Amino acid sequence: MTNWIIQNINYQNEFGEVRIGHSLNEEEEEFVARRRNTVLQCLQKFKIRCSQDEVPNIALLGSGGGQRAMVGLLGSLVQLDKAGLLDCVLYLSGVSGSTWCMASLYQEPDWSTKLETVKNKIIKRISGPGVSWTDTLAKLKKYYYGKDIFSLTDVWAVMLVTTYVKEIDECKLSDQWDQHSKDPFPIYTVIDKQCKQHPWFEISPHEAGYSLTGAFVGTSSFGSQFKNTTKKQDEMDMLYLQALCSSVLADEEEIWKWIKGTTIETLCSCLFNVSPSKDPHSPPTDECYQVLLNLVDMNLAVLKGTDPSALDQSIRTTLTDLSGGQSQLICQLEKLNDDKTAGKKAAKQYMMQYTVDVCNYFSSERKLNSWPFGSICRCIAQWIWGRHYNFLHNMRDEAVPAALLESETRDYIDAGLLLNSPYFSVLRKERDIDLIISLDFSESDYFTTVTQTAETCKKLKIPFPEVNITSEDVKKPKAFYVFKGTNTPTVIHIPLFNVSNCGDKIDAWRKKYGTTQVPYSAEMIAELLQVSGKNFTINRAKLLEQIRVVAEAKYFQAQERQI
Repeated sequence: MTNWIIQNINYQNEFGEVRIGHSLNEEEEEFVARRRNTVLQCLQKFKIRCSQDEVPNIALLGSGGGQRAMVGLLGSLVQLDKAGLLDCVLYLSGVSGSTWCMASLYQEPDWSTKLETVKNKIIKRISGPGVSWTDTLAKLKKYYYGKDIFSLTDVWAVMLVTTYVKEIDECKLSDQWDQHSKDPFPIYTVIDKQCKQHPWFEISPHEAGYSLTGAFVGTSSFGSQFKNTTKKQDEMDMLYLQALCSSVLADEEEIWKWIKGTTIETLCSCLFNVSPSKDPHSPPTDECYQVLLNLVDMNLAVLKGTDPSALDQSIRTTLTDLSGGQSQLICQLEKLNDDKTAGKKAAKQYMMQYTVDVCNYFSSERKLNSWPFGSICRCIAQWIWGRHYNFLHNMRDEAVPAALLESETRDYIDAGLLLNSPYFSVLRKERDIDLIISLDFSESDYFTTVTQTAETCKKLKIPFPEVNITSEDVKKPKAFYVFKGTNTPTVIHIPLFNVSNCGDKIDAWRKKYGTTQVPYSAEMIAELLQVSGKNFTINRAKLLEQIRVVAEAKYFQAQERQI
């Protein structure tokens, strides 16, 4: 079990402060105190008994799910607002696609007071034209030259996220917060790829850090070096933050397909159309393009377990021709061909080195270093996502796992790869959450998030109710589930598509709104807004009753303590 530390240990440098401790950030505490007044007024409208000091802490969670999650969360919030219950929410936390919705909402000062207008603005944007090719390449160049560490998350932001959110949002999270005195407190969540103990990492307007470990840095300083400092890194913008939170929408094979269909074309455009090399020995566009396509197809072949030797021979032949028969390309694929017992893991390792060698050939031997060609290819080869300087590097503190202190950098990726809902951001003991409303926009099994959270909490000794799901529920999910326990938060679980809003066509709805498909049409967006909002229309009375139960239980407990 985590040892909950009351005191804070602060490490100061010229760029900011690293805080080791579990208490809430002071600015968050101040906000929560103000927001409770709004919650109190909302509850009093429904004649729910509660006192100023014992207002229930309610958190709303949005799971991942690409654009389905983005639109689903928006539709849910709109209907929750129409039900008069949005002002009950203290925290709004998201994973992956839900963070796209959050980022759009928090562009607008006090969005919760004018949600219908904000919704219309968002829908008009994501139903309209995409970001221009010129702006896309300009933003990619800005990321490349503006950072010490460039990763595939930068490419993902520019090439993938913009196709869905239809904008380049360069605002900073820490700069927005003065405009949001009347909105729920936002928490964006990712995971630390290398951390096995407590990987959950949260990013709020004030702090970024490990939710359960209790190690935080100011959000504006996240990514800067805090030992042997060279310079402060600029705070990430909201486009990058959305990419960081949604850095893997599908499995590795799907991402290689995306790279083949989008990124390779961009690389060649950068090289030959936007900033062509002046070296007379640069390879022709078509040959360069074909080698890169073959390289991606080789990675796909290895992932599928099929023979990549024909693609290998094509690449070798082309590179030999380009170098006049003098290619010194050093590749390790022969090891794979010689070792017939090599497993998939070994095959992927050989393929990684092969990819690095080919990329090094282009970026070094063919002198194509003038634009991000070499860096992007190496990031692809080594699968570098969300890499940042480690603000805990070389510090010495027994409260922090040693593994978090040793490496100079950390890689942060989509939390949906581990748990597709941000439960652990709101399960910090200090946030004292009484009621969790979990909106599940997952692709298939809508109950993995809540069952997996229950299992993990049991191992970590974190209070969480017992969760029992029947096989019938998995096949035909209902619209509203309530899980309760002794001295635990109450958890309300709401699957997006269910028997109440979809009837017997749940599978058809899931198929229609896939995670990795192209951006939805205006008609699909309108339909999804309606079906997600219906979950609150049909369950308004049930939700209000659970809020009443939680609020009045807290009220009567306070009364008993005073006697």
